[in-house]
Amino acid sequence: MIAIKLLPFLTVAGVLTASALAPSGARAAYPEKPITMIVAYGAGGSTDVTARMLAPFIEKQLGGGARIVVLNRGGAGGEIGFAAIADAAPDGYTIGFINTPNLITIPIERQARYSLDRLDPLVNVIDDPGVMTVHADSPYKTLEDLVRHAKANPRTATVGSTGVGSDDHLAMLLLERQSGARMIHVPFPGSAENYRAMLGRHTQVCNQNLGEGLRGVAAGDPVRILGVMSAKRWDVAPDIPTFAELGYKIEMVSMRGIGAPKGLPPDIRAKLIDALTKAAQDPEFQAKARETFQPLRILDSAAFTAELTQLDKDFRALWAEMPWLK
Repeated sequence: MIAIKLLPFLTVAGVLTASALAPSGARAAYPEKPITMIVAYGAGGSTDVTARMLAPFIEKQLGGGARIVVLNRGGAGGEIGFAAIADAAPDGYTIGFINTPNLITIPIERQARYSLDRLDPLVNVIDDPGVMTVHADSPYKTLEDLVRHAKANPRTATVGSTGVGSDDHLAMLLLERQSGARMIHVPFPGSAENYRAMLGRHTQVCNQNLGEGLRGVAAGDPVRILGVMSAKRWDVAPDIPTFAELGYKIEMVSMRGIGAPKGLPPDIRAKLIDALTKAAQDPEFQAKARETFQPLRILDSAAFTAELTQLDKDFRALWAEMPWLK
């Protein structure tokens, strides 16, 4: 009888002791389950390539058997994916790529399902300038050939992009404005679809990013890059002239960094930023990035946020002067 009475007492006492020793508000070590990395564009595009290449290096830096699951949420120029990041619980289990200029331009041109202040820019990884690419059998041998044709034959040259307000679309509008040419804009849900349309001769020009164009060249695709929208030529592709060299003051780049919903717990945020930074700085990842023609520009959270804030001001000024959606 004594033993029977003592057993419940000892059990309760053990529980009370364990509770007293456990720290208040303690949670399991992060991450204890897979982390979803959202890509706001389709599979096969530059952001998707970067995400799938970077994911194993993030897993390595997080340690403890961490797992990153890449989830493509394309559509509406990136709005669907950006909104999915902003709407997610701020617990560190949903992160994703946030791309300029779409991230900035979408809330300027329409009532978007997200806003910049609902996102936490963690680390920027890529800074990829725009290019204009044509099929190898295109009559446009140079950028000036395209401009000359589009001036003499308004609205006959078709130019593909990754959507209204994308860097691809804005670059076309700036070229039209500076040259007097008039072209037809053909938006696609992602860069892979845009590129395939040009390869299939459904569009005449593919406005895309340098990395995408160079991967096509390296794969032996029948394409020709007319010019790059960067301040200077990239050393990996020294034969591609800049738009400035060709007479057009157009610099257009796509920053691709990783963000999260605003409000991450400070310890989880710090761990994520540390892992993302070290993953992007890993020599093996950087070698892979160079092999796949992805121009790296690693920025910490403060610098990344500052650039996005400045871009927001710049694109609002451009919208006031030259609205790209009418």
